[in-house]
Amino acid sequence: MTRRTHAALAAAIAATLTLGLGACSKTTKDSAGGVGGSTKAPGAASGSIVGGSPVKGGTLTVLSNQDFAHLDPARNWTMPNMDFGIRLLYRTLVTFKAEPGAAGSDLVPDLATDLGRSSDGGKTWTFTLKDGLKYEDGNPIKAADVKYNVERSFAPDLTGGPDYAAQYLADADGYKGPLTGQHLGSIETPDEKTIVFHLKRPVAEFSYTATLPTFSAVPQSQEKGTQYDLRPFSSGPYKIETYDRGKQLTLVRNANWDAATDPVRKAYPDKIVVVEGLKGGQVDDRLIASEGADASAVEWPQIRPESVAKVLPKTDVKSRLVAEMTGCTEMLYLNNAKAPFDDPKVREAMMYAVDKEAQVTAFGGPALTDIATSYLPPALTNGVRADPLKIAPAGDPAKAKELLAATGKSDLKVTLTVSTGDKTRGEALQQSLAKAGIQVTINTADPSVYYDTIGDTKNAPDLSMTGWCPDYPSGATFLPFVFDGRTIKEKGNQGNYSQFRDQPTMDRIDQIAAMPDVKDANAAWLALDQDLLKKAPAVPTLWQRRAILVGTNIAGAYGHPVWTGMLDFATIGLKDPSKSQG
Repeated sequence: MTRRTHAALAAAIAATLTLGLGACSKTTKDSAGGVGGSTKAPGAASGSIVGGSPVKGGTLTVLSNQDFAHLDPARNWTMPNMDFGIRLLYRTLVTFKAEPGAAGSDLVPDLATDLGRSSDGGKTWTFTLKDGLKYEDGNPIKAADVKYNVERSFAPDLTGGPDYAAQYLADADGYKGPLTGQHLGSIETPDEKTIVFHLKRPVAEFSYTATLPTFSAVPQSQEKGTQYDLRPFSSGPYKIETYDRGKQLTLVRNANWDAATDPVRKAYPDKIVVVEGLKGGQVDDRLIASEGADASAVEWPQIRPESVAKVLPKTDVKSRLVAEMTGCTEMLYLNNAKAPFDDPKVREAMMYAVDKEAQVTAFGGPALTDIATSYLPPALTNGVRADPLKIAPAGDPAKAKELLAATGKSDLKVTLTVSTGDKTRGEALQQSLAKAGIQVTINTADPSVYYDTIGDTKNAPDLSMTGWCPDYPSGATFLPFVFDGRTIKEKGNQGNYSQFRDQPTMDRIDQIAAMPDVKDANAAWLALDQDLLKKAPAVPTLWQRRAILVGTNIAGAYGHPVWTGMLDFATIGLKDPSKSQG
């Protein structure tokens, strides 16, 4: 991606952060035919920092309802987990600035001395590592360690991680990772400081790809296969002291991390304790009260819908609410691999059957979310909220029934799997689909295993609810991962939960990927988005803010625009470390 194009996309992100979320019943049409609404955010002003500047020291507590899906950098591909891992435990070749608002989407070198140097028409990318980089044991970080971790992303046992390397690297077809002793010739390390990637095609945006945890360093001597998830070897400012899965993770300072090599991570707290397994609205209630150790705490999940009424009317609590746009699109995924959703007409009926207004209400109301009318979020469409299908916000169950009757598939019975935290949304969906004659049985899965559950393609449910977030500001990080049938995996399937296989779509994805002009490619992604809506592999439902409460002793808190509005753990800390506990 060129700097010029990136600046335009950054401006688009800034626009969406300030657009806010409008009430569904009071929407207006903008000049582009999209949906416009209120410009007021529910908590701290967009792009602002809550609590002022932190002071070094003390214990930061993170209150969570779940364990981490994966901390192994080869497997870490959900936005909050990537934010946590990249900012605290491991460094990548390139990363994003630690700043709120649009500036946070700017690239800066991390392990590397620059953003990478391209040659061979964009098919070869070279990075040079900085001097003085060390692991937690004091040993130097080498280019071969970055190569090794990229190779690990191919290992069949290490599922769930970003697969950009598999898509981009030359001569990688059939490669199964380094655990059997095989290595990729398309990644060269001519010396300890230099790493060279040879790609199968030009990739103008490869610097952005190098921000992903795949492009961090793992020394081969520390390899533990699937057990590496429990204890990633630190190249960042913190290391794992203890990790009792599902209960508590404790991080302490990595004494061998050198701040002089890392202008991004500030590492204010002495210790970070993640308390896991908290139930229901317990996290919200503790942060609202902000007593004792909880004054020095932040929450991992978003506030629950039922907590909104406890937060917004209270000025002191509302001032501690960080609520940035996620830049993601929530979707109802339809399992296209089997009946009834292998029938395009049934899928079209689902577009009309879903009551999106009910989804907004179930998520907490229009202060925290808005109706999605396309797959690509406004952050990738220059702020325009495209609405090509023009379906009523509450749906059209009569139209859905008509379409189903034409297929001879009325009175459908289907299964829906949701994360336990989304059960209210699942029930709202169940009620709206019932109006169209569709009976839904709801199954729940713990958040820590939810993606593994719906990513098991042989046992996948008929319906699932989750979203997709761009890994960086480009349609290339969205539509190919969600709707390219070649990305589907039997286990650890990510993105294409609909199991949508459509040859014309795949052909068009390849054509767009080959476009040398990024501006032309962006326009082509927008056109493909509208074409996909007609094929209806999934139903776009919501564009959300990530609403997160922090304690009264927290400073430096803001939602990062790249990591879906999640708190940026690079800069967060405490106002008064002496008041923290733990």
